[in-house]
Amino acid sequence: MIPLRDLTPRRRTPFVAWTLVLVNVAVFVYQYFVLDSLRAQTVFLASFAAVPADIGAAVLGQESLVGGLMPLVTSMFLHGGFMHLLGNIWFLWIFGDNIEDELGHAKFLLFYLACGVLATLAHFAAEPSSTVPLVGASGAIAGVMGAYLMRFPRSRVIVLLPLLVFWTTVQLPAFVMLLYWFAIQLLNGAAASSGGGVAWWAHVGGFAIGAALALCLTRGRPRRSLQAY
Repeated sequence: MIPLRDLTPRRRTPFVAWTLVLVNVAVFVYQYFVLDSLRAQTVFLASFAAVPADIGAAVLGQESLVGGLMPLVTSMFLHGGFMHLLGNIWFLWIFGDNIEDELGHAKFLLFYLACGVLATLAHFAAEPSSTVPLVGASGAIAGVMGAYLMRFPRSRVIVLLPLLVFWTTVQLPAFVMLLYWFAIQLLNGAAASSGGGVAWWAHVGGFAIGAALALCLTRGRPRRSLQAY
């Protein structure tokens, strides 16, 4: 089930969401096309990726606090490959504009960064001794999706859906698509062994944190009526 676009209108230009897309693309281009060797790319990742064991060491005072905790932010702008990048910026492109519309530009940026940091800490809580570097914007974008579930649960989302050997497009309420996505992350997180290739608990944590923050940040505000076009 791949979302193609949502039908929720927005009132203002999502400058922050678009800038985040551009920054992620720019870092990816630098990482894979400007750095001229595999060794340079490896050193770059080692410097800015989040490693759970290093986070724990920093908290315990066994490592520089800045060096251990700075990657909580920098890691969300790194990606492990083109498809990893494409999947993340696609979901941010679809769902981020409406959450920025709800929160405002500055608050949305803080929300996005907070979701990314806390999602990485959720992964750390699940695998505190892991030495596998964690990269990607997935946790922050999962937070955006959780917020979308809270603010626009009945908005329509056009999704690409496999039907036996064919693919078709259908309109679904946002809550159906988003809860399906969340269930997949939760089930995979429960089934995966430690050190796997996907940080499922970062996705789960980011989604839950985004949903909770959306309720807090928009408390008391009437939900806008939605129009499909």
